[in-house]
Amino acid sequence: MDLGIKGKRALVLASSRGLGHGIALALAREGTNVLLCGRSGEALEANCRAINAEGNGKADWIWADLSDENFVETVTAAVHEKLGGVDILVNNTGGPTPGTTQDMTPEKLETYFFSMVLRVIALTNAVLPSMKAQGWGRILTVASSGVIEPIANLALSNTLRPALAGWSKTLATEIGRFGITSNLLLPGSILTGRLDDLDGAAAKRTGKSLDEIRSAKQAAIPMGRYGTIEEFAATAAFLCSQPASYITGSLVRCDGGAARSV
Repeated sequence: MDLGIKGKRALVLASSRGLGHGIALALAREGTNVLLCGRSGEALEANCRAINAEGNGKADWIWADLSDENFVETVTAAVHEKLGGVDILVNNTGGPTPGTTQDMTPEKLETYFFSMVLRVIALTNAVLPSMKAQGWGRILTVASSGVIEPIANLALSNTLRPALAGWSKTLATEIGRFGITSNLLLPGSILTGRLDDLDGAAAKRTGKSLDEIRSAKQAAIPMGRYGTIEEFAATAAFLCSQPASYITGSLVRCDGGAARSV
């Protein structure tokens, strides 16, 4: 399928590794010019070299930290300089530390609210005017399957990610008439460094081995395995595509059927 996004300009947050990197790569392979963003300059530069060597879409990068109060200004200036604008915005952020509701101090809540919610909304607001003017745009926000089925020992994530669900749905109703879509993409257990960390924390918390933790988790997934970054990124690329122009306000799962709700 031709996704119809060759030559489009995409900004992908938190794309030095994991899901963000996978999405940037998938978009570039469709001929999209991508701007990678994150806190590891070395990784971002290496990712761009690899993308540019493939010869499909072009890639560039900027260093930017979502916890920085100047994040939006830094990123929008780089978008203007390096891309000349943005057609596709992929809102992706790192996950908060594991813990229970009792571990959620006001200080932790405030810190992660700024980096996971406020900066995402502010950056989206900053790029929307140009999308409206051109009559085309894609806002894709990566959240967590905890939005629909809270995950044990991830109280901070379970609290903050749902805020993005309500925001994304509301946004979709406001911008649809401009040819802009807004969707939320929920990863289940996808093989990333983040999943390694969470499985390791679960093993330490329960006293079980890492293999026991992973075997039990995979047995509970209808597909019987963890997902790959490539599978997740392909879903993201489609939601950013021209053929997906009538999909908006949606909450899309890529979880192997793990969530039990309909």
